[in-house]
Amino acid sequence: MDQIPPLQVIAHIQTDFPEKFGIPRQSGLVEELTARIVFTPEFRSPDAVRGLEDFSHIWLIWQFSKALRKEWSPTVRPPRLGGNTRMGVFATRSPFRPNSMGLSCVRLVSVEPDTPEGPVITVAGADLMDGTPIFDIKPYIPYADCKPDATGGFTDHAGDFLLTVDFPSDLLKLIPENRREALMGVLRHDPRPSYQNSPDRIYGLSFAGFNIRFRVSGNVLTVVGAEPL
Repeated sequence: MDQIPPLQVIAHIQTDFPEKFGIPRQSGLVEELTARIVFTPEFRSPDAVRGLEDFSHIWLIWQFSKALRKEWSPTVRPPRLGGNTRMGVFATRSPFRPNSMGLSCVRLVSVEPDTPEGPVITVAGADLMDGTPIFDIKPYIPYADCKPDATGGFTDHAGDFLLTVDFPSDLLKLIPENRREALMGVLRHDPRPSYQNSPDRIYGLSFAGFNIRFRVSGNVLTVVGAEPL
């Protein structure tokens, strides 16, 4: 068998999430989240992104860089099933995979082919941590990629996890205005692990340079603090 060449990191993404906690569980759930894709020096060619601006969405192929491990398990516990039910790893989008690779469909906001950093792509709805390495970028093609009659397996029955967010105005005004809607969207989608539901526990979420502290009781998330990191 011919030797498979190693994957090359072509870019890194810049997002408002310095840690894994709080990142949306899937791409596209919080459209207000924006991110920048900056290419590594050897791939900073304007020709490489020529024509990309004509597409509305793109696929990102990337690495779960904070979930690397030498061994893998054939089953995992999806958070949306409460963390107690095991499913086959290939029936989930768990980061704990044989090759730790992720796939995300994001909305293309802009393509700047010639900046001091080389070509820069801005996207919306990404579910990646800041600094995540990207292996490839491909255009989303509706006639081939869109499957209106697709079924979602166990995710079709995982329920609606949206929360009502109580964010006091005196705390919300501390957050930059252009980040508020994105933060609200992240909180609505309940960033807690599914197996944690104590109403007295205070959680901390690092987002856009702030530590957002909150608690959840029932379906209401209440923000109790917002301090610069």
